Order: sequence, then structure tokens, then C-alpha cells
Amino acid sequence: MAITGSGSLAAFFLSVCVFTAELLLEVESQNLATDNVSVIEGETATISCRVRNNDDSVIQLLNPNRQTIYFRDVRPLKDSRFQLVNFSDNELRVSLSNVSLSDEGRYVCQLYTDPPQEAYADITVLVPPGSPLIESRENVVSEGNETELTCMAVGSKPAASIRWIKGDEELIGETTFEEMSDRTFTVTSSVKFPVTKEDDGVLVDCIVDHPAVKELVAHKYLEVLYKPEVKIVVTYPEGLTREGDNLDLMCIAEGKPHPHEINWLRVDKDVPSHAVVTGSDLYIENLNKSFNGTYRCIASNAVGEAYEDYILYVYDAPTTLPTPTTNPVNVQDSRAGKGATPKIDHAVIGGVVAVVMFVILCTLIILGRYFARHKGTYFTHEAKGADDAVDADTAIINAEGGHSNTDEKKEYYI
Repeated sequence: MAITGSGSLAAFFLSVCVFTAELLLEVESQNLATDNVSVIEGETATISCRVRNNDDSVIQLLNPNRQTIYFRDVRPLKDSRFQLVNFSDNELRVSLSNVSLSDEGRYVCQLYTDPPQEAYADITVLVPPGSPLIESRENVVSEGNETELTCMAVGSKPAASIRWIKGDEELIGETTFEEMSDRTFTVTSSVKFPVTKEDDGVLVDCIVDHPAVKELVAHKYLEVLYKPEVKIVVTYPEGLTREGDNLDLMCIAEGKPHPHEINWLRVDKDVPSHAVVTGSDLYIENLNKSFNGTYRCIASNAVGEAYEDYILYVYDAPTTLPTPTTNPVNVQDSRAGKGATPKIDHAVIGGVVAVVMFVILCTLIILGRYFARHKGTYFTHEAKGADDAVDADTAIINAEGGHSNTDEKKEYYI
């Protein structure tokens, strides 16, 4: 490139000098370094001004108002909260105790070179929120209704975040932020949800998260009112209800608040006149089929009422069976599965055969004696009167009709 004229030459050398100065300034600015600091209100912040390859230049620390805090190891500023931690050719380290929001800002590390070098340390003050508070629209809520809970975290910087946990379930709330005059924030979160009887006694947590403190938690136990739960228990009999039996029913009702009234009725008919209701129990003796029907237990409290039904069906009385003459069937045999072959009681069979044979024998003896008594000889009409004769000759003579025929007619009855 050709350069002509004194003006052009002067401009060229000027641009070279400016470039060289900027390069030197960039190299020198790398000799001074510091770090940003975050500190919780009331605690201590430490600012470190570090110099690399120092050529005996003076180091000083300035506050956000550019007032000198430390010049080398001397503190011109009359604030005893600033204390010298370390001073050397390569570092100026200063601590600030009991930090407040007013201490927040940009602090300047300055190195007296030509031109002076500066590095900036931003102090951020964290203000933890106060303990969270939970407020509810109503302390007690009835099942099926909606409840609203509000959690508030006051005086935090930066603004806190709020989460909701109900039992094992996370709820989504609506959150608002309000910045106060002291640059802190008030955070409010509200959550709405319907409740059931299962929610009674369930724990709801409002959890506040903030970088200045571990999570803060506020608790609220839900109190839910619900109508009674009714259950009918048959205390007697244990099996089928038969004619002549007694019936004892117990009505168990639980609710919040506890049921103040428990009633028994018979659906579509009147309760038998001799039925006895004692508190939550219904007692009917000497059942018959006319008592069949649906019996209802109704329980009520301030929330509402509920009921449960018991259907009574009276079976016939059991038929009386003769007393068994043999041993009862083995329990295991009675529980045998379908298709099992029952055991044969040979003693029973032998006894029956013996009884039958004895009856037959007795019958034969009686018949034999009967036939023996009715077997004999008797005379015909012609020999009538001969049975009174003294001897045979007289009998023949006395025979009616004067027949001298001595032939005797005999007939046998078998």
C-alpha cells in the first residue's frame, strides 16, 4: 500500500498508536479480578480483589457510592462492619458482617495504574421468607363441598415459590406476587378442591422454597363432615331364618358428627307389633312367614341421612327326623367330593338280616301251632249222640235214626 502526503502518514501512525494502546489496556485489565457474592441477610460477605503480576500498584476497594472502603490496608470509611481479612501485593480481601439490604450493589476493585484498572463485584442480599401461614375459608367442610386454602410467605427476596401437597397428591395453586417498599416480596398461593369423607384427617402441606433457606412447611389437617355409613349385622340366628326362630338385628352407623337418630321401619308394611327396638337393635321372636319383607335401618346426622336394608325370608321349620340307630356317618365321608363312593356299614346289614330271619322264624312257629290246633276228626250228622254212650254198642244203639250201620264217616279239615 502506498502512502502519500504528510497528513496521510500522520493519520496512519495515530491509528497504530491507538491500536497499540487498546491492546496494552486489554492485557493490563486482565491483571485485576474479583467475584460476585450472594449472601443471606444478617450474615457475612467477603470481597476479594486479586492482582496478577502486580508492579507495586496501589489496590483499593470502593462501595456502590464510590466511597473508598480500603486504600491498601487502611480503612478510610468509618463503618466497622468492614474488616480487613488479607492484604498483600496480590490481594485485598475485605469482609462485611451483618449484611442488610442497604449493602446490596456493585463494589469496585481499583488498581492504580495508568490508566487505572477496575473490576466489579456485585453483592446480592438474599432475604428468607418468614414462616408460612395457612388460612382456610372454613375450618370444617361437609363432604361434596369445595374448600379453599391460602398460604402466604412474607418478606422474601427474591420472591419465594410455593407448592401444595395433599396426602400423596400434588395440587396446583394460583400464585400472586407483591413487591413491598423494602424491596422484599409477599407471595400468596391459593388452592381449591372438593372434599369427600375420605379426606377427613388428611394432611395438607404448604411448602415454601427459597435459596436462602431450606424448605419451610406449614401444615393443615382437613376436617370433613359426612353423613352416616350404615351396616346391618345379624346377631341371631347364624343360619337360615325359620318359622319359630327369633331374629336379632344390629344396626351399626358411623358418621361425622355421630348419628343422633337411628330408626327401624319395614318397607311397605308396618313392623310386627311384638317387635322390640332397643337403641340400634331390632328383635323379633317367634318368626312366621307373615313377617317376610324388607326391614330398613335409617341413621341421620347434621349432614344427612343414610340407610341399609335387610330382606327377611322365613323358611319352613325343619322336619323332625327319627333318632338314628347306627353311628353317624363319618365327617370325612360327608365331606367327600362329588363321585366319592360311600362306605358300606356291614354291621347294619347284618343286623337287618338277623331281624328279618327272626321275624320269619317266629311267623312259621305261630302258623304251625295254629294248624296243629285246628286239625282233628268229627262225626257226621248220622252219628250224632253217639258221643254220650258208655261203650261202643250203646253208641250204635243210641245213634239217631236207628241205623245199625257201624261204618263211621270221617272228614278231615286241613
